[in-house]
Amino acid sequence: MLQKIHLLTTGRSEMIKITEQVREAIRQSGALEGLVTVYCPHTTAGITINEGADPDVARDILLHLDELFPWEHPLYQHGEGNSAAHLKASTIGASQAIPVVNGDVSLGTWQAIYFCEFDGPRNRTYLIKVIQG
Repeated sequence: MLQKIHLLTTGRSEMIKITEQVREAIRQSGALEGLVTVYCPHTTAGITINEGADPDVARDILLHLDELFPWEHPLYQHGEGNSAAHLKASTIGASQAIPVVNGDVSLGTWQAIYFCEFDGPRNRTYLIKVIQG
């Protein structure tokens, strides 16, 4: 089963928890064991797994990405002016594959799944594919 989820982002850079949407996709699939893949089909956004209990962690990640890839840089060549967003998205990655165990996504105690926006606000989508196994 493949689900396409629509998401409206509100800031230039943000990390939005999507763990519950992934859990719901697993429930709807009926899979008890297998793999779930979460994929972002955008070149200026990504998917990651990290600390979900303390929102300061997401803030710190975004802050450091801004330091590594400032919005403006004299060597950027991309004509649209969003090179930093492309670099951030490539660093974070476009997808995550997570085991499904006992009908749930197998995350660590403090982990959450995030959609990462780096060129917003925008209308975005991400895909969830549950594979029973």
